[in-house]
This record gives sequence, C-alpha cells and structure tokens, in this order.
Amino acid sequence: MKKNLIEYFIETVKQFPDKTAVIENDMKISFQDLYQQTILLGNLLLDKADILNRPVAVYLPKSVYCVTADLGIMFSGNAYLNLDVKSPVQRVAAILNLVEPDFVVTSGVFKKNIEDIYPASKIILIDEIDFSQAVDYIKYAETLFSRLENKSVDTDMSCIINTSGSTGVPKSVALNHRSFIDFIEISKDIFRFSDNEIIGSLSPVIFDIYSYELCMLMAHSGTIVVLPEHLAAFPIKILEVMEKEKVSFIFWVPTIMVNIANMDLLKTIDISSLKLVWFAGEVFPTKQFNYWHKALPNTKFANLYGPIEITLDCTYYIIDREFRDDEPLPIGFPYRNTDVLIITEDNKQAAQGEEGELCVRGSSLALGYYNAPEKTAAAFVNNPLNPHYPETIYRTGDIVSVNNKGEILFKGRKDTLIKHQGYRIELGEIEHIVVNTLKLVKNACCVYDRQKKEIVLIYENDQELGPNVFRKEILNVLPKYMIPTIYNFLEEMPRNPNGKIDRAYLNQQINS
Repeated sequence: MKKNLIEYFIETVKQFPDKTAVIENDMKISFQDLYQQTILLGNLLLDKADILNRPVAVYLPKSVYCVTADLGIMFSGNAYLNLDVKSPVQRVAAILNLVEPDFVVTSGVFKKNIEDIYPASKIILIDEIDFSQAVDYIKYAETLFSRLENKSVDTDMSCIINTSGSTGVPKSVALNHRSFIDFIEISKDIFRFSDNEIIGSLSPVIFDIYSYELCMLMAHSGTIVVLPEHLAAFPIKILEVMEKEKVSFIFWVPTIMVNIANMDLLKTIDISSLKLVWFAGEVFPTKQFNYWHKALPNTKFANLYGPIEITLDCTYYIIDREFRDDEPLPIGFPYRNTDVLIITEDNKQAAQGEEGELCVRGSSLALGYYNAPEKTAAAFVNNPLNPHYPETIYRTGDIVSVNNKGEILFKGRKDTLIKHQGYRIELGEIEHIVVNTLKLVKNACCVYDRQKKEIVLIYENDQELGPNVFRKEILNVLPKYMIPTIYNFLEEMPRNPNGKIDRAYLNQQINS
C-alpha cells in the first residue's frame, strides 16, 4: 500500500511521460513536463524553509499553474490549501489568519489582492519561476522522494479544504494521504477506470471534487480538461468542449446538469464518449436525472454522498433501475472500509425505515479542523454505540433512513448546514456577517427554501431595508453563492420558550 499520493504520480510519469496531463484552453502539458515543473516548485519551497506536513496556500484560478502548485506542494511533503480568487479579500484574510500557511503560491496578476494581508517574503510567484531552466531533474526528484520516504507517514496532511463556519470564520478541514489512497483503490475496484480517462473538470479548485480529479490524474493517468468556471453560465459551451476533447468521465454537482436538462441541450451535442458520470454535493432532481439517463443510455451514472469531513464520499449508488420523476434517488451503500451508522436522537442504532443522523467511522475521516480543536471535538466524537474503547465517528447532521432494498435515503439536514449550488454553507455564517460584522440589522435568521433552492434571510429591524442594500454590503464580505435571494422583514422575530429565535417555525413557514 502506498503512503503518499505522489507515489502514484511517479509511476504514471514513468508509464506515460508523453501523454497529455492537463488541457487548458489551447494549452497542453505532458505528464513529463508537469512532473518536472512540480519538482522545481517542490525544491524551491524547501530551499526557502525546511518544512514538513505544513500548509502552503495556493491563490490561483484553476489552471496548469494551479495543478503544478498543488502537486509540487505535496511533493515537498506538505499540504496544499487552495483559496478562491473570486472571494472577497476579507474572507481570504480570515482563512489565512486561521491556518497561517508557511507560504502562498500565486501569480503577479493576483498578488495585488493579498499583498496587504500577507507578508511579501512568504509569497511565491509561480509565473516568475523559470520552468525551462537546465537542472538535474533526476537528482532533484530523488531528493524530494527520499525525504517523503524517510520522514512522512500516510496520515500526514495532503490538503486542507475550507468550508463554511457558523462564527463567520470558515472551517478548514485537514485531509490525509491514507484516506485519499483508500478512496482511490476502492473506486478503482468498483468502477474499473482505464488509463485513458478524459476528465471534464468543472468544479472550482476549492472543492474536494477537484482534489479527486488530481487523484485521477496521478493514479489513473487521467487527462484533466479544464472547463473554465465562467462557462457555467453557458452550458452549451461546456458541452462543446466535452465533445471536442472526447471527455469520458465527469464528477459534477447536479446544478449545471439540471440546467442542461431544462434547456434540452443533449439532443444538439454529441457527448457519447462520456462513459461514467458521478454526481454529488446536493440532491439531483429525478426528473432531470432521467433526462440524462435516457439521453446517454450507454453511460454509467453514480450518485455519491459525503461531506468534506469524510474524504470525498462515503456512500455511492450506481443507478441500475428506473426511477419515477417524483421518486428520490438513493445515496446508496457505504464504500468498503467505511461504516455508516444511523443513530437516533437517543444515541441508539436506528431500525430499518427509522430516521436518524448519518454518522461515519473508518479511515475516510478527516484529521479534523485545522487550528480549531473545539470545533473538531464537537463534530468528531466518540462512537456512542461502542463503549469498549475510544473510537471516533463524524456526525454529519444529515438525516437518513434505509428502505426495504437496504439503500440509504437522504431525508434532510439536522441543523443549519445546507448544500447550495454545490457549496456547503453554514447559514449561521451569513447571519453572523449581517448582524455582527456589517451591523445591518438587529437580528437575522437564514432558512433554506428547498423547493426553490433559495437562501432566505429573515430579519428584525426598526425599519425595512431594500434587498439591494443587503446584496451590496454582503457581497463585499461573502462569495456570491452565499448571498441570500429573498429578504423578509419582521418587526419582531418569533421566539421559542428559551428566548431564542424560533428557527424551526421560520423554516416551516418557508417550506410549507
């Protein structure tokens, strides 16, 4: 068993040095050239500081440069932390203050956004590295790999992925090599990937989906075709690129797939090269899924489930039967070496058909939240079903049940954590920003309209404010996908007996 993801990459480069690793618009880079770039970057990092198992931030859009940076950081024995170049600087600063990465890899174009919030001595400009310089790549690689072999272990961090936090500061989830390796090997057994997969990469670099696409590149010599994020507004353009590049595999959040179905675009574009489709991150409405399923009869579809705290996904369901348009798709069955526990409110194992919170144990669990021990302790807890020895489980907050076929069905959220446009959002973070940071109103409560897929902000104030006031102010602090769509004014919030805002009542009013 491998102990570091870079071991996959080294094997792939030896087998397929001239094969295309990444396609970005008209630019293509081979595995050999990508390998040499990662070696140079890895050595450059270690020349600056002898660091191991430390976070190094990457502030770049999805590109060949970003792939190079992420792999180079792992080659140096450290963990990459991808930042969103479209997020407000205040949010980026909050993440940097929390994680305190040793360096930030960026480019001259984006340096200006962070030079006031991060020391210039710790900023590495990737576009100023001479990747064509003549060096002894074999010696450089041996130095890096020897260091990994002798000093690293499989539970060292591979990456840190940020997710929304209820106090206004994002949580940073630390993932390790072992859990990714486990997922790679199990997925290979289930889905039988070839050495010629062409990956239609659409998810932002801050998603765990992108991290798995890097795994596909390293472990299966998959070619990543960068589908620029701005094309999400033009689904036909995405399909045209997929047709041109003969994409064979996609791992997408369903939102854009729903748009493609609603626009009936699959009848105009030939993407029959697509052999496997994974989707995850939110519920895929069955009516729109059935459109895809019927349009691509030779394509295998799989519904995956799992929050970031469980490396990539912990359950999967290969759609192998017909579903009515009004029938929900199951999230399926646990991955091998992952145990899914369904626990009731009184900490008992749920009976078949009984609803309970989905909890997970196994090597897929994240290491925890970086620099946040209290938050880690609250979510990664001891298994209440095992009184015999310490055993950590992760409580997802998702409510599920098992049907008479043994399939797990997603029922909804236990708390205020939602999936919206593929992003996991803590509604409390929006409330905190509106009330405590921006001080726009006295009190606020966010609820999610699940039918319309809209974030609704309900607020208490002396006077009503126009939606444009909220949007303008919030957009300076939070990314666009976290901006509420609807704003409802109340002179007084409903309260429950203990004096807190009655969130359950408001949620019922919006979703009734």
